[in-house]
Amino acid sequence: MKRPSVHDCQLLGLPRIYDRGGNITPLHGGGELPFDIKRVYYLYDVQGGESRGGHAHKNLQQLIVAATGSFDLVLFDGKEKKTIQMNRPYQGVFIKPGIWRTLENFSSGSICLVLASDFYDETDYIRDYDDYLKYIDRL
Repeated sequence: MKRPSVHDCQLLGLPRIYDRGGNITPLHGGGELPFDIKRVYYLYDVQGGESRGGHAHKNLQQLIVAATGSFDLVLFDGKEKKTIQMNRPYQGVFIKPGIWRTLENFSSGSICLVLASDFYDETDYIRDYDDYLKYIDRL
């Protein structure tokens, strides 16, 4: 695997179907997303001042969306840090493997939707920051 970069993480515009009764954004793995969707989960009721994430993945790809409300997505590749304010349900950030991610500054009532390229696998996680730095330096 080539050393990942925060610049490889793309903000993707997602399709929107407008309706006066409310809008919808359909997502299809292998269509709008560069991977097939095998898992979907969402974070909610995150208390003010709390952060989530704080890990990287060895192989997993993800799309992160602010389904409602807002939060900051902080990405780090071992050298550069990039912060993206997430606040539009029709945009998502595609995160490649090897990127450390933290979610911060959740607004009240916000929901973070995550679409993942694979099922949960604890062995794919790098949860310790020092271990991450060692891992990324070997790439």
